[in-house]
Amino acid sequence: MTQANDQIIPMEQFERAAAALRVLAHPHRLAICAHLTSAQVSVKQVAEHLGLPHNVVSQHLNAMKAHGLLESQRQGKTVYYRVVDPRPLWLLECMRRHSPPPKDQ
Repeated sequence: MTQANDQIIPMEQFERAAAALRVLAHPHRLAICAHLTSAQVSVKQVAEHLGLPHNVVSQHLNAMKAHGLLESQRQGKTVYYRVVDPRPLWLLECMRRHSPPPKDQ
């Protein structure tokens, strides 16, 4: 057939990718990942940056952490998050490179 068959991807790899994409398939979660690309950021900082309630941000962060996309570190009463899985960063880079420019409104 084609050369593509020479590099068969195991179904388990498709399943892991699909699970990560399901978690990332929310605009707030993508925006959170974009905000976390440069440094560890607290829940409060993310909430202020995105204009979202703290509890909403915490739910999104916990969902991404549960899937191994983020890690957290507590310093006193503040919890800081950072991206530890490269897939959100790959997706964001793909979006930057291949998304059409925004339409003028």
